[in-house]
Amino acid sequence: MSFFVVHRNGRAATTEELAPLAFAGYAHFTAMQVRDGRVRGLDLHLDRLRSASVELFGRALPDDRVRSFLRTALDDGPADVSLTATVSSPAGEFTAGTAAEPDVLVRTGPPATGPAGPLTLAISEHERFLPAVKHVGEVAKTYLLHQAIAEGADDAAFVDRRGRFSEGTIWNLAFWDSTSVVWPEAAMLRGTTMGIVARQLNRLGLPQRVREITRADLPSLAGAAVMNSWTPGVAVHRIGSVPVPEAPSFLALLHRAYQEEPLTAP
Repeated sequence: MSFFVVHRNGRAATTEELAPLAFAGYAHFTAMQVRDGRVRGLDLHLDRLRSASVELFGRALPDDRVRSFLRTALDDGPADVSLTATVSSPAGEFTAGTAAEPDVLVRTGPPATGPAGPLTLAISEHERFLPAVKHVGEVAKTYLLHQAIAEGADDAAFVDRRGRFSEGTIWNLAFWDSTSVVWPEAAMLRGTTMGIVARQLNRLGLPQRVREITRADLPSLAGAAVMNSWTPGVAVHRIGSVPVPEAPSFLALLHRAYQEEPLTAP
């Protein structure tokens, strides 16, 4: 896939600047869909980048500076794009120093909407390292995706050592009990789309709750979906060997909540 823009710290990145990053694995990122130059949940993306930078590098760039990098990249491309902002340290990997100011790499490409679904999910026992950070270099996620496809599924859902569902390879999981949206209780990356949907459900006064979901709970589910920066909801109709009922009203609810979130310019 060709990208429209690749910027480093607000200007076009050179080959010399990009080459070291091709071999780097100590970084974090956020991904978003931009429509007409605007994005939903911008505050959540900025919060993610700020907290992850502090966690990995001991310092973070001011939000206004990050926003300026996003604006510059968007000014150089189409109004509708997929955008990824990756933050790394010029000190590189395997170093003890945290004094260097982080670098921000912004790339844009064609807009995405996610698969149509419904999806089947294989079940994989996996716990991500630093699950609250959206970090790079996670070979396990792609490996487990490939395993799931080899087993005849579309993707994988993760369960932790206690048997609790947490998330998918690049997805958050959402369940439906016929009255409420149910978010799984486990260590996971809280996605920006998940955050958008949750706060808009709360604003609309619609029921949602957090509880542990295990394999034993699957037969009692009234619906399931996955979501990420591409989409607020893709239906899931089988998890492991257990079929999940179609729940069009549940999917419509997730999409409605997402659409209630205003688009904001960086």
